[in-house]
Amino acid sequence: MDTDIRKEDKKLRYFIEDYWDIFVGVVAIFVAFYFHTFGQGGLSTLFAAIGIGSLSLTVSEVAEILSERLQEPYGSFVLTLSAVIVEIMLLYIILLQVSTNPDVVETVKGGIIAAVIVDMNVLLGLAVFLGGLKFTEQQHNKETSSAYTTILFVTSVALLVPSLLNQSKHTLATIEEASILIAILLMIFYIFILVFQTKTHTHFFKQTARSRIFRLKRKMQENEESSATDDYIFEKFNNLGLIISIFIFIAIIALGAEVFAKDGIILAKEYGISAGLSGLIIAIVAVSPEIVTAIKAAKNDEIQRVVNIAMGASTVSILLTVPILMTLAYMSGIRLTLDFTPLEIGALILTIILAWKTTDEGHTNYFEGISHLMFFAAFAIIAIYY
Repeated sequence: MDTDIRKEDKKLRYFIEDYWDIFVGVVAIFVAFYFHTFGQGGLSTLFAAIGIGSLSLTVSEVAEILSERLQEPYGSFVLTLSAVIVEIMLLYIILLQVSTNPDVVETVKGGIIAAVIVDMNVLLGLAVFLGGLKFTEQQHNKETSSAYTTILFVTSVALLVPSLLNQSKHTLATIEEASILIAILLMIFYIFILVFQTKTHTHFFKQTARSRIFRLKRKMQENEESSATDDYIFEKFNNLGLIISIFIFIAIIALGAEVFAKDGIILAKEYGISAGLSGLIIAIVAVSPEIVTAIKAAKNDEIQRVVNIAMGASTVSILLTVPILMTLAYMSGIRLTLDFTPLEIGALILTIILAWKTTDEGHTNYFEGISHLMFFAAFAIIAIYY
């Protein structure tokens, strides 16, 4: 009898662990709509953020299953792409509020840069720090970081062009033309990188440790059964079913994103929250599922996966987000330019340099992780007062 009770308790615990994010996400978005209807902007924004974060975690979990089947480098590509789709959708919905609040353009631009800052400092920093505490030192393929830091450095230099034109007092029309040209160049660059990553130089992005799903591994250890199976429903889906599931959850996230954008922008304006800090909050909400995935990977001694996610997501956040957002803005009649502030460009370049120094030798430790977290804390303080 006691054995049966323990089994039932364990099943319930696993059920809650597997599906809490879906339940919390759907309920939070429903509650956000309720508060939005009654004009409670603060509460609606809070619950919308909780809903977006929770369901984004579900998207990340489903994408992780798909990535396990595809293996590297396709695995990390699927994870980063699913997260960036959420980021693009969230930023675009916020951009659509420009008719009532022109300042959202600066918030969106801040969100683009902040996504990279969060990926490369919070995600990479936390994962490296926690992984370093558990394993002292973790090894990865140094070719991965070398390739990604080169890509990101070139990309940041490209983004300097419209910013420099703005500083030299060129007309808005000139800055718009330069921004469009840079967006086109970024998309072409991304196509070459995609071929490089998935076709000609896949060995640059291979993991040094066997990929495992953390949840299943822990269940196998607890049950002490070599034949343990995972009852997570999405494990039973085929690849097409997983892709459809991802887009269904993204569609639900879009509903929460609309509330988050409308009430959040009003709230930021009411309390005088800077565009930099607003962009940082948006980035943290969008990147939070990747952070959870990266921490799990680091604790499972899969630091190569962490590097792939952090740097891969940062690369896609600029090379794919910028051209797509520019296209969507143009189709919506919104003037979006790429003239970022000196703080944003400076923080981006310094982040890339720090990431290069952290990963160039092919191994990491907790000191390097805490260095990234310190950098982020300093950036956050500047963003608050800038």
